[in-house]
Amino acid sequence: MKRGIKLKIAISSDHGGNNLRKEIKDLLDELGYSYEDFGPKDSTSVDYPDYAQPVSSGVAAGKFDKGILICGTGIGMSIAANKVKGIRCALVHDVFSAKATRCHNDSNIIAMGERVIGPGLAREIVKTWLETDFEGGRHERRVEKITEIEQQN
Repeated sequence: MKRGIKLKIAISSDHGGNNLRKEIKDLLDELGYSYEDFGPKDSTSVDYPDYAQPVSSGVAAGKFDKGILICGTGIGMSIAANKVKGIRCALVHDVFSAKATRCHNDSNIIAMGERVIGPGLAREIVKTWLETDFEGGRHERRVEKITEIEQQN
Protein backbone atom coordinates (compact mmCIF):
# COMPACT_ATOMS: atom_id res chain seq x y z
CA MET A 1 0.00 0.00 0.00
CA LYS A 2 1.33 3.42 -0.82
CA ARG A 3 1.68 5.28 2.46
CA GLY A 4 -1.07 7.81 3.05
CA ILE A 5 -3.42 6.25 0.49
CA LYS A 6 -6.32 4.26 1.90
CA LEU A 7 -7.50 1.29 -0.07
CA LYS A 8 -11.08 0.54 -1.05
CA ILE A 9 -12.12 -2.79 0.44
CA ALA A 10 -14.91 -5.24 -0.44
CA ILE A 11 -16.13 -7.39 2.45
CA SER A 12 -18.60 -10.22 2.77
CA SER A 13 -19.38 -13.33 4.74
CA ASP A 14 -21.87 -16.11 4.93
CA HIS A 15 -24.03 -16.74 7.99
CA GLY A 16 -21.11 -18.49 9.72
CA GLY A 17 -18.97 -15.36 9.52
CA ASN A 18 -21.58 -12.70 10.17
CA ASN A 19 -20.40 -11.72 13.67
CA LEU A 20 -16.74 -11.54 12.71
CA ARG A 21 -17.61 -9.49 9.62
CA LYS A 22 -19.21 -6.88 11.89
CA GLU A 23 -16.06 -6.80 14.02
CA ILE A 24 -13.85 -6.31 10.95
CA LYS A 25 -16.11 -3.55 9.63
CA ASP A 26 -15.61 -1.75 12.96
CA LEU A 27 -11.85 -2.11 12.49
CA LEU A 28 -12.05 -0.73 8.94
CA ASP A 29 -14.02 2.25 10.26
CA GLU A 30 -11.43 2.82 13.01
CA LEU A 31 -8.57 2.69 10.49
CA GLY A 32 -10.36 4.97 8.02
CA TYR A 33 -10.74 2.51 5.16
CA SER A 34 -13.52 2.85 2.62
CA TYR A 35 -15.43 -0.40 2.12
CA GLU A 36 -18.51 -1.93 0.60
CA ASP A 37 -20.32 -4.64 2.55
CA PHE A 38 -21.88 -7.35 0.38
CA GLY A 39 -23.77 -8.93 3.26
CA PRO A 40 -25.60 -10.96 4.25
CA LYS A 41 -28.05 -8.77 6.12
CA ASP A 42 -28.74 -11.29 8.91
CA SER A 43 -27.75 -14.74 10.18
CA THR A 44 -30.13 -16.72 7.97
CA SER A 45 -28.30 -19.64 6.32
CA VAL A 46 -26.88 -18.68 2.91
CA ASP A 47 -24.53 -20.22 0.34
CA TYR A 48 -20.97 -18.87 0.63
CA PRO A 49 -20.23 -18.86 -3.15
CA ASP A 50 -23.01 -16.29 -3.59
CA TYR A 51 -21.17 -13.96 -1.23
CA ALA A 52 -17.61 -14.70 -2.34
CA GLN A 53 -18.42 -13.96 -5.98
CA PRO A 54 -19.26 -10.22 -5.85
CA VAL A 55 -16.20 -9.49 -3.70
CA SER A 56 -13.91 -11.53 -5.96
CA SER A 57 -15.34 -10.12 -9.18
CA GLY A 58 -15.10 -6.58 -7.83
CA VAL A 59 -11.45 -7.00 -6.84
CA ALA A 60 -10.59 -8.72 -10.14
CA ALA A 61 -12.24 -5.89 -12.10
CA GLY A 62 -10.33 -3.24 -10.13
CA LYS A 63 -13.42 -1.76 -8.48
CA PHE A 64 -11.85 -2.63 -5.11
CA ASP A 65 -8.21 -2.81 -4.10
CA LYS A 66 -8.64 -5.76 -1.74
CA GLY A 67 -11.30 -8.06 -0.37
CA ILE A 68 -12.10 -9.73 2.93
CA LEU A 69 -14.19 -12.91 3.09
CA ILE A 70 -15.38 -14.71 6.21
CA CYS A 71 -17.25 -17.95 6.73
CA GLY A 72 -17.20 -20.61 9.43
CA THR A 73 -13.73 -21.89 8.52
CA GLY A 74 -12.70 -19.58 5.67
CA ILE A 75 -12.13 -22.63 3.48
CA GLY A 76 -15.27 -22.41 1.34
CA MET A 77 -14.86 -18.70 0.76
CA SER A 78 -11.21 -19.09 -0.25
CA ILE A 79 -11.99 -21.89 -2.68
CA ALA A 80 -14.83 -19.92 -4.29
CA ALA A 81 -12.78 -16.72 -4.50
CA ASN A 82 -9.84 -18.42 -6.16
CA LYS A 83 -12.08 -19.58 -9.01
CA VAL A 84 -12.21 -15.96 -10.23
CA LYS A 85 -9.46 -15.09 -12.69
CA GLY A 86 -6.98 -12.64 -11.17
CA ILE A 87 -7.73 -13.48 -7.56
CA ARG A 88 -5.10 -14.62 -5.10
CA CYS A 89 -7.12 -15.35 -1.99
CA ALA A 90 -5.23 -16.57 1.06
CA LEU A 91 -6.85 -18.45 3.93
CA VAL A 92 -5.20 -16.94 7.01
CA HIS A 93 -5.59 -17.64 10.72
CA ASP A 94 -2.37 -16.12 12.10
CA VAL A 95 -0.51 -12.81 11.83
CA PHE A 96 2.69 -14.30 10.36
CA SER A 97 0.77 -15.81 7.42
CA ALA A 98 -1.14 -12.55 6.88
CA LYS A 99 2.14 -10.69 6.49
CA ALA A 100 3.77 -13.41 4.39
CA THR A 101 0.88 -13.66 1.93
CA ARG A 102 1.11 -9.95 1.21
CA CYS A 103 4.94 -9.83 1.09
CA HIS A 104 5.42 -12.96 -0.99
CA ASN A 105 2.14 -13.79 -2.75
CA ASP A 106 0.61 -10.34 -3.33
CA SER A 107 -2.73 -11.71 -2.13
CA ASN A 108 -5.63 -9.46 -3.00
CA ILE A 109 -8.26 -11.21 -0.87
CA ILE A 110 -8.02 -12.68 2.60
CA ALA A 111 -10.34 -15.36 3.96
CA MET A 112 -10.84 -16.17 7.62
CA GLY A 113 -13.00 -18.48 9.71
CA GLU A 114 -15.15 -17.16 12.53
CA ARG A 115 -15.28 -20.62 14.09
CA VAL A 116 -11.48 -20.86 13.98
CA ILE A 117 -10.26 -17.52 15.36
CA GLY A 118 -11.56 -14.90 17.74
CA PRO A 119 -12.23 -11.24 17.03
CA GLY A 120 -9.03 -9.89 18.60
CA LEU A 121 -6.78 -12.08 16.49
CA ALA A 122 -8.89 -11.44 13.39
CA ARG A 123 -8.46 -7.69 13.84
CA GLU A 124 -4.66 -8.07 14.11
CA ILE A 125 -4.60 -10.30 11.04
CA VAL A 126 -6.59 -7.85 8.93
CA LYS A 127 -4.62 -4.82 10.13
CA THR A 128 -1.33 -6.55 9.35
CA TRP A 129 -2.58 -7.74 5.96
CA LEU A 130 -3.82 -4.30 4.95
CA GLU A 131 -0.65 -2.53 6.06
CA THR A 132 1.85 -4.93 4.47
CA ASP A 133 3.22 -4.24 0.99
CA PHE A 134 4.16 -6.76 -1.67
CA GLU A 135 7.96 -7.10 -1.77
CA GLY A 136 8.22 -7.79 -5.49
CA GLY A 137 11.64 -8.96 -6.64
CA ARG A 138 11.94 -12.74 -6.74
CA HIS A 139 8.37 -12.96 -5.47
CA GLU A 140 7.05 -11.08 -8.49
CA ARG A 141 8.43 -13.78 -10.77
CA ARG A 142 6.56 -16.40 -8.76
CA VAL A 143 3.29 -14.48 -8.81
CA GLU A 144 3.69 -14.09 -12.58
CA LYS A 145 4.01 -17.88 -12.85
CA ILE A 146 0.72 -18.25 -10.98
CA THR A 147 -0.87 -15.87 -13.48
CA GLU A 148 0.55 -17.92 -16.37
CA ILE A 149 -1.03 -21.09 -14.95
CA GLU A 150 -4.32 -19.23 -14.61
CA GLN A 151 -4.15 -18.10 -18.25
CA GLN A 152 -3.77 -21.72 -19.43
CA ASN A 153 -7.10 -22.77 -17.94
